Amino acid sequence: MDNVRTHYRTHSCGELRMEHVGQSVTLAGFLENFREVGANLGFLVLRDFYGTTQVVAETEEMVKTIKALNKESTVAVTGVVRERDSKNPKLPTGDIEVVPERIEVLGRCRHNELPFQVNRSREADETQRLKYRYLDLRNPEVKNNIILRSQVVAALRASMIDHGFMEITTPILTASSPEGARDYLVPSRKHPGKFYALPQAPQQFKQLLMASGFDKYFQIAPCFRDEDARGDRSPGEFYQLDMEMAFAGQEDVFAVLEDVLPPIFAKFGTYNVASEAPFRRISYLEAMDKYGSDKPDLRIDLTVTDATHVLSGCGFGPFEGNTVKAVVVSGFEGTRKQIDGICNEVEVQSGNKAYWFRYDENGEIVGGISKFVQPIKDAVVSALGLEKGCFVGLTAGKLLTAQKTAGVLRTKLGNFCPNHMDKERYEFCWIVDFPMYEIGEESGELEFCHNPFSMPNGGLEILKKAAAGEVDPLSITAFQYDLVCNGVELSSGAVRNHDPEIMLEAFQLVRLGEDDVKSKFPAMYNAFTYGAPPHAGIAPGVDRMVMLLAGEDSIREIIPFPMNKNAQDLMMGAPSFVTQAQLDELNIVCTKKEEESAE
Repeated sequence: MDNVRTHYRTHSCGELRMEHVGQSVTLAGFLENFREVGANLGFLVLRDFYGTTQVVAETEEMVKTIKALNKESTVAVTGVVRERDSKNPKLPTGDIEVVPERIEVLGRCRHNELPFQVNRSREADETQRLKYRYLDLRNPEVKNNIILRSQVVAALRASMIDHGFMEITTPILTASSPEGARDYLVPSRKHPGKFYALPQAPQQFKQLLMASGFDKYFQIAPCFRDEDARGDRSPGEFYQLDMEMAFAGQEDVFAVLEDVLPPIFAKFGTYNVASEAPFRRISYLEAMDKYGSDKPDLRIDLTVTDATHVLSGCGFGPFEGNTVKAVVVSGFEGTRKQIDGICNEVEVQSGNKAYWFRYDENGEIVGGISKFVQPIKDAVVSALGLEKGCFVGLTAGKLLTAQKTAGVLRTKLGNFCPNHMDKERYEFCWIVDFPMYEIGEESGELEFCHNPFSMPNGGLEILKKAAAGEVDPLSITAFQYDLVCNGVELSSGAVRNHDPEIMLEAFQLVRLGEDDVKSKFPAMYNAFTYGAPPHAGIAPGVDRMVMLLAGEDSIREIIPFPMNKNAQDLMMGAPSFVTQAQLDELNIVCTKKEEESAE
């Protein structure tokens, strides 16, 4: 039996300095590059997790040994440290180099051509990056995001413990429940025809912990939702800092996060400036009216103005009978081509058109829909408070459509105008007083707007009035809140409905009776009948938080092994077909199969 080495290195590739000159060392790492200068001279760059070190081959035999290896092979280099003649001040190890006496191949790369250059992997096609993620992660720039993630999670955990929270893990295999997204289902072998579900969030379990007498709970919780991907949301699974507090209300939750998050953003953030506690509180209705979004980017100083009263009757067809919203931008210097580009982006993102005109330096209405505005120039200038040189972006439609489109337009204009956006900062705010109910887009009937377990403002009394037709259910707000940072929703939370009588009344309004509630949420309903404490919680998304801290636009850049936009793991080949024997054991029949991909 071959002897197995127990020590592969005396130092890391980021460790050696001038004080090590003259010492015999052994380094181990990946062969990043080899530059041959002559038959008996070459320079090898050796990289490990901690950094890089230059190794200088000064014999023909050593040059041949290195030349025979493909890049990214792992090797152990034993040699003597010496001072470099030509130092590299950009590298921590740039003052020294190692002259090798022996090079041992530990893991040979058997590919002459790599799918991409490791140190420039971020320039490669994303499909290739995800398929060869283990090579992509060797890129220090990519690796550093994962290191940041680890550090942030450790800091979050330490801070929560310091604030008196207890870390408790909750089940991964649980029951399916209607929580707003599609479940991932897991068939039960022992119970044919029945399925577990992967938790969309530990919502019910953490509330049950409060009913069990635990006071402050948290965990870095994995959550599973069968949702489509987007820039700030990974398909399949994500992680959140899940927390819940007994005998607590909205302000108690706010106080904890306003104490936990600012130091972490200050320490790990790309930007040096962040909101200080207390974060600004903005009601949902104010956010939609003023910013056109329930996750406004407060780094942008632009706001949305209602222009319905002055423009709905101007003769422009899309404005007739609709709500009209305006975004006024001073000092706008965009060209017609740039304006068209912004309007096109708004339409792609919102599905609705944006319109515009300018109030030029001569006091004239020009461009865009100016021919409809010019006849009522004085009224428009007065109503919108225009100054010469202003650009006015416009949206129209039913109230919510006009608001949301204006919100997209505001963001696009803010990003385009450096004088209206201070990008290098973190701006937090709380969005509060969300509607308890909404009309479902597909059903056309009353549905819960956010979390069905939230406490309504007005409690049982307001729900009974809604049931009696005395109050419009759509006017009921809840103790629900979102934490927003730089236009990204970091988390949703709520003061929970811990009273079974209020719970039944709340569900009754969405056509779910007592039997439905007991069958869908048996544990929570029953637990609350034994006397549950008032409780509240929230769950900031860890992935989104790290994305903001790293200054990345895509959430996949801060996840070690992300899926692609189609919820596929190209590296592992998931999802994949299983054998007929496995299906038979689980009593499952496949009625439709995706065609085998050539990839």
